[in-house]
Amino acid sequence: MSFVSRRSDRIESAARDAPTSADVNALARRFDAVRARTLALVDGLDAEDLVPQSMADASPGKWHLAHTTWFFDTMVIEPRAGASLRPHWQYLFNSYYDSLGARHPRPQRGLLTRPSLAEVLEYRREVERRIGDLLASNPGEETLRRIEIGTHHEEQHQELLVTDLKHLLSHNPLEPAWRGPPPRSLPASSAESGWIEHRGEGVVEIGHRGTGFCFDNERPVHRAWLQPFALAARPVSCAEYLQFIDAGGYAEPRWWLSDGWAARTAQDWQAPLYWRRGTEGWSAFTAYGRRAVAMDEPVCHLSHYEADAYARWAGARLPTEAEWETLAKGDWNDAREPSAIALHPQPPGARGFAPGVWEWTASSYLPYPGFRPDPGALGEYNGKFMSGQMVLRGASVATPPGHSRPTYRNFFPPAARWQFSGLRLARDLT
Repeated sequence: MSFVSRRSDRIESAARDAPTSADVNALARRFDAVRARTLALVDGLDAEDLVPQSMADASPGKWHLAHTTWFFDTMVIEPRAGASLRPHWQYLFNSYYDSLGARHPRPQRGLLTRPSLAEVLEYRREVERRIGDLLASNPGEETLRRIEIGTHHEEQHQELLVTDLKHLLSHNPLEPAWRGPPPRSLPASSAESGWIEHRGEGVVEIGHRGTGFCFDNERPVHRAWLQPFALAARPVSCAEYLQFIDAGGYAEPRWWLSDGWAARTAQDWQAPLYWRRGTEGWSAFTAYGRRAVAMDEPVCHLSHYEADAYARWAGARLPTEAEWETLAKGDWNDAREPSAIALHPQPPGARGFAPGVWEWTASSYLPYPGFRPDPGALGEYNGKFMSGQMVLRGASVATPPGHSRPTYRNFFPPAARWQFSGLRLARDLT
């Protein structure tokens, strides 16, 4: 079930049946589940946890709660009602939609002590009631399309809420745990090494095809030329990355891109974000508090520069997104329960592709051939960021279950480290 279509798919879309009551009911259940999951993520946290902002790139938890609600208010309720429910909050919780007017400076979101957390939660409830009423009134395909986009937008912010809060708590000298640690679900020996090969040479098609949901940057389907290559059967582990550290990888400029070496030097990177070397070895701050680095887990919280340097040191390279998608399409496995909330990667359970860490690619975040953004404010969602960023593929442990797919294009600046970002090696077979 999907109400999302690109303009290039209008002919196909026009031939489909109008949304049925079953489609609308399914969307209503999805809306309720997504909104409930956001609250489950902040369960047990106080306003003191949800108001501060640890850096300009991260947002306070309260801001995420308000902004995801503002999206439904502004993009769904206001076009139908003629006014939003909190017009005086437009300036506070607009993120980057320039066509909707001025907005509060992003680095100062942590100064928004008002409205209070209680007021934001009441705003959420009020918007949920209004969206529920809309869904019960058979509002039309465009409104349903916007509601569906809003649920996927909120899932993206659920992941950001996790990573932003982790970054905030890491600055507390107490290094508090956010959750109790989950049991390790897999033995250390379960992950296979080796390579997955693509021996063919020629044209492949990548991009989202079909009627399931996708964001506009995943379309249109287009062709890419591939030479024979191979991808590692699993992401790089902490043990493997530690070999790079021990070999002096952070002190040797020959492995690094020029911008990467400058960033490493300016920020004094010596290891992945949250790692610390002590008398008993390496430890990492996690949502479950500080603990010893588990060597069989995938390494994460790497910048693109660190991932690229490791790949060069290992005699390999990062994959292109066309290579990654070509192999992952037949081997993508997200078997997590819909209600699952895990906040730290587990050791990979098998050969192949599954949520764990986002995997940096060698591809710049650029439009696919034929890409056209939607008109209006929704057109600012992805296309305006296609400059100066790198693509990550896959999904992380913090990506909500059901939100992942092999065509998903995540993107961040190459120096970003606070996401659950790791890497998978690639090599040429020619």
